[in-house]
Amino acid sequence: MLLLIAFLIGAGSLSAVVIMFLSIKRLTGAVPTEDRLYLDPLPPMLRALWPLVNFVDHHFGVLVRPGTLSRIEQQLRVTGLLFLLSPRQFAALRILSTLIAMMMGILPMVLLSSFSPWILLGMALLGWYYPRIWVHDIRRRHVARILKQLPIYLDFLTLAVEAGLNLNGALKHAVEKGPDGPLRREFEHMLRDLKSGLSRTEALRRLDERVEIREISNFVGVVIQADRMGSGMAAALRFQADQRRVERFQRAEKQAMEAPVKLVFPLLVFIFPITFIVLAFPIVMKFMQEGLL
Repeated sequence: MLLLIAFLIGAGSLSAVVIMFLSIKRLTGAVPTEDRLYLDPLPPMLRALWPLVNFVDHHFGVLVRPGTLSRIEQQLRVTGLLFLLSPRQFAALRILSTLIAMMMGILPMVLLSSFSPWILLGMALLGWYYPRIWVHDIRRRHVARILKQLPIYLDFLTLAVEAGLNLNGALKHAVEKGPDGPLRREFEHMLRDLKSGLSRTEALRRLDERVEIREISNFVGVVIQADRMGSGMAAALRFQADQRRVERFQRAEKQAMEAPVKLVFPLLVFIFPITFIVLAFPIVMKFMQEGLL
């Protein structure tokens, strides 16, 4: 009788494992293969999670509200990540990040035989907001690279316009000669918009909507106004280049002035305590040898 019960339990467990495996295999096989030929390459960590991201996107992406998807799309557009992942994939990444963070919080609690719902809630919130933190960090670096390259491209545009080219030809030469980076890709996108039949004003406005940076908005406004009013394009571009160069120098000065303030925390937490320990150690040892401690 005991052998029969053990056999039934084993057979039931094996059947449950087989059914679960077949179910997971069928659900995974239903996920369509993604063609990333014209998309940006995935970072190494995201590449390891990408099959799970596509799995969550395929089976649960339809539950995300259209308003949420539109806000995510806007965030990805201004960050330059829209050619890396779609809004639904980003929503799936947030869900997956939350589950992974919760599992990372549950595992130590199981090993220590202690459960805390607050720690689990904190890990879930960390996993939910981590992709947004990642996007904001990429946005910060994206803006910094554009602002660093903007005076260079404005100089190229100014020289080309002063040489007799129109703005479209100047943009083409600036893209060919300018340094690689996000601003070059945005100007290439603008040239494709112009070749597709859009007017210069519409292409410039679409550039401003994609980037959402104040300096780019100023550049777009000046070019549109100079084009509409018939004023000198070269003089307007020269003024923009000088202004952006001065602003870049001011940002460098600001970062240099902030460096001592940022060094206070590591000095107080890491360097000063170690220095005090090194200085106090021989004094304490001397007192101990003389029996004063």
